[in-house]
Amino acid sequence: MSNVSDPEVTTAPHVVKEQVIAAGRWLKLEKTTYVDPAGKSREWETAKRMTRQVNAASDGVGIIALLKRTLHKDCVVMVKQFRPPLGCYTLEFPAGLMDEGESAEVAALRELKEETGYKGEVVGVTPVTCLDPGMSNCTTHIVAVNINGDELENINPSQQLGDGEFVDVILLPLDEFQQKIDELLKKEKIIVDCKVYMFAMGMAQAFFKPRELPVLKQ
Repeated sequence: MSNVSDPEVTTAPHVVKEQVIAAGRWLKLEKTTYVDPAGKSREWETAKRMTRQVNAASDGVGIIALLKRTLHKDCVVMVKQFRPPLGCYTLEFPAGLMDEGESAEVAALRELKEETGYKGEVVGVTPVTCLDPGMSNCTTHIVAVNINGDELENINPSQQLGDGEFVDVILLPLDEFQQKIDELLKKEKIIVDCKVYMFAMGMAQAFFKPRELPVLKQ
């Protein structure tokens, strides 16, 4: 038997160890030692949430909620809130962390109800997606939800915010989504979540330049 190692195995990038540098109530900073594709040992600084549930596939959910009402344009339900790390308000999709034993679908409907007051129906869930892989191991599911705005409980929705939560609900028409976001940016000091703006760009492309969209293979 040969003792020569398979170079594809020995040079496969992998994490060797993780050492906690600092930890708070919600987050921790680790020094990650890893081997790069060339087989060289390197170090990285990694931020991690301390709230991920055991055996959970991801940290939380982001929710693309579409409000449908008779005689109204379909609207995307957005949230505006002050984010201390940025020192300003942000425009985001409703979102939140998953509780123990929750599926992405259950977590999405719970968070949507808490942050916006709306009751919806899940129509799709993405695979696990990363948020900022150069800095953190944080992951999320994006959950698509339809809201029947003609239902009684959705006509005057009531938020169920926790202590210290301050969330404004903003409805933006789907067919003018990017335009309305751009108008908001001119009026207010606000930063838009990158997922939101990428979705807005996609919607603008779909509405106004559908023939330029790439054909997806089945």
